[in-house]
Amino acid sequence: MAGNAIGMGEQDQGERDKFENELKHILKVAEESRIILRVIGSLAFQIHCSKFGYLQAAMGRAYTDIDFAAYSKQTKQIQEMMNSLGYKENREVFIVSEGERAIYERPEAGLHLDVFYEKLDFCHAIHWAGRLEVDSPTIPLAELLLEKMQIVQINEKDIIDTIMLLLEHSFGDNDKEVINIKRIAEICSTDWGFWRTVTMNLDKVRVLAQEYSQLTPEQKSHVESQVHEALARIEKEPKSLAWRLRARVGDRVKWYKDVDEVQ
Repeated sequence: MAGNAIGMGEQDQGERDKFENELKHILKVAEESRIILRVIGSLAFQIHCSKFGYLQAAMGRAYTDIDFAAYSKQTKQIQEMMNSLGYKENREVFIVSEGERAIYERPEAGLHLDVFYEKLDFCHAIHWAGRLEVDSPTIPLAELLLEKMQIVQINEKDIIDTIMLLLEHSFGDNDKEVINIKRIAEICSTDWGFWRTVTMNLDKVRVLAQEYSQLTPEQKSHVESQVHEALARIEKEPKSLAWRLRARVGDRVKWYKDVDEVQ
């Protein structure tokens, strides 16, 4: 399969429950404190995929941490909340990222937590402005898909999460329990690099989904159909002048940022 073994491996239900219960507790405290904190990562996909969420455990997709999206205007409130919950912040990460990322740890409980302020900025940037109010307790489905599709060196865990999402949700032009393909297509129409990575990874998902014995022939067919629909909609969207000029250069020039993961 794709990528390496990060986030992959057998995980008993007790360990999965630990992450899920801790997440619920944090979200409850955040809501009581009027903090806008939205889930991203593996747990967000689990929350949004009630029918196909079982595939994570069945396909060896393990929880390794808890990830959130937030607004920088609430940084101080989040720091105070996490401190009250017994988490210790890695201040070096916050300083080096210029306040765009915070890492919190509870080593005695085996818990690691990330907060991404204003945007998720790895290979490509996904901005939160005006979007964290759209869905709860996770970021919107469009951003969930983009979260995975923006990774140039995509990992197997990202493939599995994407397969779940495509099986669970249809595409639409809004954010009401459908994947807002209109928003995705619009983002891709102005940024050739983002378009290149998203379309490349959607096709990888289509191909790799066929290799999983845990999926039925009908499920594999549905994933393929979903990918074709998404690619067709993205291609149909009129492209900006900047997109067309960059497209002339193509893959001859690097189109993404390298990801330096904080361990």
